[in-house]
Amino acid sequence: MTSKTSERYGCGLAALLFLIAGSAAFGASGPAKVINVVAAENFYGNIAGQLGGERVHVTSILSDPNVDPHEYESSVNDAKAVAAADLIIENGGGYDDWMDKLLSGSPSGKRVLLKAYDIAGNKLPDNEHVWYDLDNAQGIAQSISRALQKLDPADVSFFSGKLKDFQQSLVKVRQKMAEIRSKWNGTPVGLTETIFLYQAKPLGLVVLTPFEFQKAIAEGNDPPADTVVLTENQVKGKKIKVLIYNEQTISPITTKLQEEAKSAGIPILPVTETMPSAMNYQNWMLSQLTTLAQALGK
Repeated sequence: MTSKTSERYGCGLAALLFLIAGSAAFGASGPAKVINVVAAENFYGNIAGQLGGERVHVTSILSDPNVDPHEYESSVNDAKAVAAADLIIENGGGYDDWMDKLLSGSPSGKRVLLKAYDIAGNKLPDNEHVWYDLDNAQGIAQSISRALQKLDPADVSFFSGKLKDFQQSLVKVRQKMAEIRSKWNGTPVGLTETIFLYQAKPLGLVVLTPFEFQKAIAEGNDPPADTVVLTENQVKGKKIKVLIYNEQTISPITTKLQEEAKSAGIPILPVTETMPSAMNYQNWMLSQLTTLAQALGK
């Protein structure tokens, strides 16, 4: 073989390999479909990412645990993301009304909209934090998976497999909850607001804090004076085993309550509404439950 012939052969082989690589990357019928997902909150975005894998591109709007979700103000970039989305996931139930404003600014009959609060089978009175209930999270995940399958019918089996993986991953969290219930069923605890009620009941914990106090703090209002006195007396009198507070809804009243709990030697458990960035939904829930178990054991 001459040098020129060898050179032509090498170039042809390189071109052939390039075409083969291109076919593998894009598939015989074109590039793989990628679904644009926008989640109002990062825990829904994380679940969608687990369920969609490389078939989805997820944008989570609210992802900072230091921000009070009730006071969030959307931006121009948020509006652009919503306008380009194939699937929108919001909590609903009055929790993220700012998302509805974004949607009304870019109406579309093609995208799919899921409201987790409407999907959730277990709703507590005046409590929109439905994602803290594992059964609700599983039901919401099923709805997200169905939406992905509708938007990309060619990958139904792929999405079904991812859903099974997610459901299986919740087993460890359920086991931890069962463990806590078996050891501390009936234990009195205090809550600064309503978010943890979705787990307190299945854990068998008895919440002594007046609901009116929790609800007011959750909504950013001052609790009735008599509920403040009662809640503080429960702490000072060591009538609760653990004080569970929401790090994202802090007020002078809740700060004082934490200080009183420390003085009384009562363990304090911080929880958040927004998922920490370094975690996924399952690890987030499991981490908080593990810390709770440690606090209850003191």
